[in-house]
Amino acid sequence: MAKQLELQFLNEDERTVTISLENPVEPVDPETVKTVMDTIISENVFMTSGGDLVSKKGARVVDRTVTNIDME
Repeated sequence: MAKQLELQFLNEDERTVTISLENPVEPVDPETVKTVMDTIISENVFMTSGGDLVSKKGARVVDRTVTNIDME
């Protein structure tokens, strides 16, 4: 089972930009996520083809289970 924390932002072109973090610490603290996202925006940490990140859109934990199929 693999989990990711996805941080979703809007850039200057109003397109969604997602930053994914593997194996987040759980339970995820919403206030910490908000603070980190605000810091990413204010420090202009990432550049996108659609311009700077300008606002938070959302955040979510994605849980994915993969089951291999034996082909022998």
